[in-house]
Amino acid sequence: MSALFNFQSLLLVILLLICTSAYVHSFFPGIMDRNKDGITGIFWKCARIGERLSPYISICCLLMAGFILMPSSAS
Repeated sequence: MSALFNFQSLLLVILLLICTSAYVHSFFPGIMDRNKDGITGIFWKCARIGERLSPYISICCLLMAGFILMPSSAS
């Protein structure tokens, strides 16, 4: 099933995009700060979200990891 049709997978992709963008921005801030417009601006915006809301993003990542690692009762 595609991540677009599964809500949990879509949330996982969004969280990974935010975390990855913030991590890359910490190493290469000049590259992302130059590309604030257009399609590459999405990564800059995700980096800003990851930097400013990092406690909430980390809590969401921990919750998502718990939901993924928890065995589902529906077989």
